[in-house]
Amino acid sequence: MNLFTLTDHDSIEGAEILRSHPDFFVSEELTCKMPSGSEVHIGVYDVAEREHLQLLQRRDDLVALLMFLSERRLFFSVNHVFSGLTGRRHLEDFEWFERYFPTFEIKNGHMLDRANQNAAKLARQWDKIGIGGSDAHALPSVGSAYTEVPGARDKREFFDGLRNGIGWVSGSSGCFTKLTLDVYVIAGEMMREKMWTSLLSPLALLIPGFTFWNYCEEWLFCRRWAPQVLSQPQTKNRCHWISGPQNVAEESL
Repeated sequence: MNLFTLTDHDSIEGAEILRSHPDFFVSEELTCKMPSGSEVHIGVYDVAEREHLQLLQRRDDLVALLMFLSERRLFFSVNHVFSGLTGRRHLEDFEWFERYFPTFEIKNGHMLDRANQNAAKLARQWDKIGIGGSDAHALPSVGSAYTEVPGARDKREFFDGLRNGIGWVSGSSGCFTKLTLDVYVIAGEMMREKMWTSLLSPLALLIPGFTFWNYCEEWLFCRRWAPQVLSQPQTKNRCHWISGPQNVAEESL
């Protein structure tokens, strides 16, 4: 790959060891609170340390967060739209996604193929930029889903290409085997680093059951929300790319 990034949850500490590489840029996945009270994961890409601190201060106030993202012209996305990973969802959440989020994650390397297909369909329906990412928590899954911009020679051209709609996503979706393997790898690393955790090794027999249950819940979440959202009539006031803070702040207030 020509470029790579790391999106830890609400943190950029994991990027410290990678900053020196010329083909790496710092990103993160913010856990944000919607006006409805539900939570959503927002990917924010190519951020500076000072911007990271500002993002954390605003993640519980979506309007303030969107204002800041617009002012700084940061590239951002709403991730795994049809996943129950962050808990419950409300129909008004999707209205916010439609109006104010220019980019959707349409291929996640650990989400069900059905969820990814519905996210891609919704992105086309709402004229959104589509991106992909592996969502890897262990090395075997790194790079299993990714975003391409043909002809981009550097980071600037990569993001310019995405904003202009000439990018595409590639790679594979998630499945039971893939997730289970990642969880076993994580458990093995934990036991290697902290020997006392090996006492919990008998619980490893339960891992396949937990991962299977997770995907059952994901399937039910997708089955509930995809028909509702995809059947909604399109609105005329739709954001493809936010060019200034007033588009978010003034209109929503």
